[in-house]
Amino acid sequence: MRDQEFWHNKWASNQIGFHLDDVNPLLPVFWQRTNPKREDIVLAPLCGKSEDLIWLATKHDEVQGVELSQIAVRAFFAEHFYTPTVTSINGMHELYQFDELSIYTGDFFTAPVSKADIIYDRAALVALPQEMREEYVARLKQLLNPGGRILLVTLNYPQDEMSGPPFSVPVEEIEQLFAGYKVTCLNVDQADENHPKIVKKGLSRFSEEVYLIESE
Repeated sequence: MRDQEFWHNKWASNQIGFHLDDVNPLLPVFWQRTNPKREDIVLAPLCGKSEDLIWLATKHDEVQGVELSQIAVRAFFAEHFYTPTVTSINGMHELYQFDELSIYTGDFFTAPVSKADIIYDRAALVALPQEMREEYVARLKQLLNPGGRILLVTLNYPQDEMSGPPFSVPVEEIEQLFAGYKVTCLNVDQADENHPKIVKKGLSRFSEEVYLIESE
């Protein structure tokens, strides 16, 4: 990504508040809405060392991730006691493979991933500043097979009340970015006054939202 130094530093200093130690609870609840089949190829952009990859690999024969940080990818395999096969690609990427999982290290925009039937974006779009989101979504569309689906988890809050990442990506922007695609809001989880983002950051509102995006 273009602000690669920022993310490399986050992983190097273990400032990974965005990392969840468990599977994102939204994934098992809403994955079925993508109408998944075991043979569907799944792509998780900017995947970090997410536990979601493990969950997805129990449901699908081929799960691909792309992660900028080598630290994150090595930690992912080490923490699960997996010994992956590691292949260097063009000196720009490394491919770590173990059973159903293939994770590429390096820039998402140049990673040689296969086209996917389903893309799972939990913390990728919201990690990018607005000027990069259009380019990122163009890359997603390029990597999505005809009839493909995207399960997207975003955040929505007044951007002027907190600097990202994670950034606020409201429904209006999602519909604009995915114009020509069918966008369905599956869930809006509105934070109450006890939520850490409201208490610690002083936000007037904060919600986590789930969208199903389908190519027509």
